[in-house]
Amino acid sequence: MANVDILTMNDGKKIPMAGLGTWKSPKGEVQKAVEYAIDCGYRHIDCAYCYGNQDEVGNGIQTKIKENVVKREDLFITDKLWNVFHSPKDVRPTVVQTLKNLQLDYLDLYLIHWPQAYINNGETFPKDKDGKFIYDDTDYMDTWKAFEEVRKEGLVRSIGLSNFNIYQINRVLNECSVPPAMLQIEINPYLKQKEIVDFCQEKGITVTAYSPLGSPDRPWAKDGEPILLEDPKLVAIAGRLNKTVAQVVMKYLLQRGVIVIPKSVTPSRIKSNLQLFDFTLSKEDMDVVDGFDRNFRGCALEWVSDHKHYPFKENYSE
Repeated sequence: MANVDILTMNDGKKIPMAGLGTWKSPKGEVQKAVEYAIDCGYRHIDCAYCYGNQDEVGNGIQTKIKENVVKREDLFITDKLWNVFHSPKDVRPTVVQTLKNLQLDYLDLYLIHWPQAYINNGETFPKDKDGKFIYDDTDYMDTWKAFEEVRKEGLVRSIGLSNFNIYQINRVLNECSVPPAMLQIEINPYLKQKEIVDFCQEKGITVTAYSPLGSPDRPWAKDGEPILLEDPKLVAIAGRLNKTVAQVVMKYLLQRGVIVIPKSVTPSRIKSNLQLFDFTLSKEDMDVVDGFDRNFRGCALEWVSDHKHYPFKENYSE
């Protein structure tokens, strides 16, 4: 079983530094992926309502608990509140439904998935007749206050944010009763995110990188966009260290103190994606990968960029 480093968050809860991501993991495959991951030594599983596969993730978790491979308390399960449930009255019922889907009594970490809210009309992705998302103007601070309540109730152990910018995080810090324990954002060598990572680490907020490998299978990828894992400099480092390019990329993030949650349903990749703690990148290697940054955001959601809480605006200050 792989040894995985552990971080302690600002609320005292401990989280494994590598986990299994489940975004884009198709139904019919994700249950087996979760089961295999737990067998390999994964104890951190990252989920979300909008991924549409919570039931199978829950089946995989329960299979391994029933087989006595793990106990519930051995696992760290993260989930995220989707944009249509930002209204404070919807937060608790959504947590309860998520727990039912995952067959759990509590979540280890619950995140506001995005700062922008959509209307709750029964659709996961509510759109008008022209295909444009229908927005809601719920303030994410009101959502956060509801998060504090479900934490107090014990439905979730830790609470945090995802895809928030520095201004938005600062606002939460200034107005909250319970500070965020986590920020989950897109980070990889093409999107280094140094400013926000440094900010969070200075504020005591742990950072998780989603799409740490550049998410080459993202549904909206365009022809001609860079493919991180094919970069010759990374291939050279990996060859010298007898590691995969993916392992090198994730080690770069780990050495920055950032948690990684690569997604895979392929057993060989699931296994290799956890074999990150038996080698170290030299300062020279870190410097090479540091030079890759091109501020390339694979998950920008440009189609909702006119939302008042869209986080990736230049000079955001509202």
